[in-house]
Amino acid sequence: MDRRFFLRGATILGCSAAAHPLFSSVTLAQGAKVLGDHRLVVIILRGAMDGLDAVAPLADPLLAKYRPTLVANSEAIDLDGYFALHPYLAGLMPLWKKGELGFAHAVSTPYRDKRSHFDGQDLLEAGTGMDVLPSQTRDGWLNRMLQAIPGITAETAYAVGRDALPLLDGKAAVRNWVPGLKLDLSDQSRFMLDHIYHDDPLFRDSAQEAMALVDEMAGAEMDPAKMAQMADPAAQKDRQLRQIDDLVDFAANRLRNETRIAAFSLTGWDTHQRQRGSIPASFQRLERMILRLRDQLGPDWSKTTVLTMTEFGRTVAENGTRGTDHGTGSVMLMAGGAIKGGRVMGQWPGLAEADLYARRDLMPTSDVREWAAWAMQGLYGFDRNLLENSIFPGLKMSSDPGIIL
Repeated sequence: MDRRFFLRGATILGCSAAAHPLFSSVTLAQGAKVLGDHRLVVIILRGAMDGLDAVAPLADPLLAKYRPTLVANSEAIDLDGYFALHPYLAGLMPLWKKGELGFAHAVSTPYRDKRSHFDGQDLLEAGTGMDVLPSQTRDGWLNRMLQAIPGITAETAYAVGRDALPLLDGKAAVRNWVPGLKLDLSDQSRFMLDHIYHDDPLFRDSAQEAMALVDEMAGAEMDPAKMAQMADPAAQKDRQLRQIDDLVDFAANRLRNETRIAAFSLTGWDTHQRQRGSIPASFQRLERMILRLRDQLGPDWSKTTVLTMTEFGRTVAENGTRGTDHGTGSVMLMAGGAIKGGRVMGQWPGLAEADLYARRDLMPTSDVREWAAWAMQGLYGFDRNLLENSIFPGLKMSSDPGIIL
């Protein structure tokens, strides 16, 4: 199903279908003979993850002024004396201490100002700049990487989930595998739909009908007792984590064998309201995904690099509903036994008003594509010219940050 068509045709998607929790998929690519023993895993965080919440600059007193209800000084976990990790990512600290976890802060794609989930994600997954639009390339940067490898066949790439990630769309063939996921709406999504459509009778009624249809589909084969159990928040959380386990286990099984490239899609990062209550669940799912991948890969984790990317960040200041709105700069997480972690990388711009982008967002100081390019160069030895002109058209790579062992 085309994402833009779905956005036009459905009214149950709130702020954006691209940020909606119903969209979750995994893409896999094989190529062990060409790519060697190194595994590259890319996780797209859909909905614009708040990098200032994930890796908070707590040493800057301005942060608490911008975010009086969001900053949790006593709960955050110190990383380097300046930055602190969100407490719901605490399970990743053993990786940090082993040098298997690092961050690049104040990163973004070249996308600016309009802050549309769809446009931002399109540019992120196309891997282009604003001078070469995604519609002009018609393929994703990970697919273009595969196109540069001799001997890739139809068996090389797999799309796992409801649809193929645009990250891997392109001339390199992709096969599909769909896990047994159930149609569901979280409490946060229902609240958002009700809030957005409350004053519009047409959309409000359509949204209510759509939610009723979701409930009917979800409960069609359930007795009342089972439905009550499924409605329990703890049961919902457990179900979401089990779904992540299923996806990771499928991917890890292939990565232990011939597969060398995997791309996941993790949704639920659009935190306009009540962020302190809603974002922990997203962090827990991300933590679960990374730790499950490490556990399932076993010895192969030592040759694995995990990169997370999001379409843009969020505003530095919290809004009136104790959330954050669409911004610009965010953070990129890197994990795996193949990386030189234990550090927060990138040029930190500061939080003074004059240092912010448009005086509202974290100023991006590096291109997220560049970090991915250096990871690919370190893992697979790709030529710099190939990375700058074919895989990431228009990218200008600076000095090597040395993120790969």
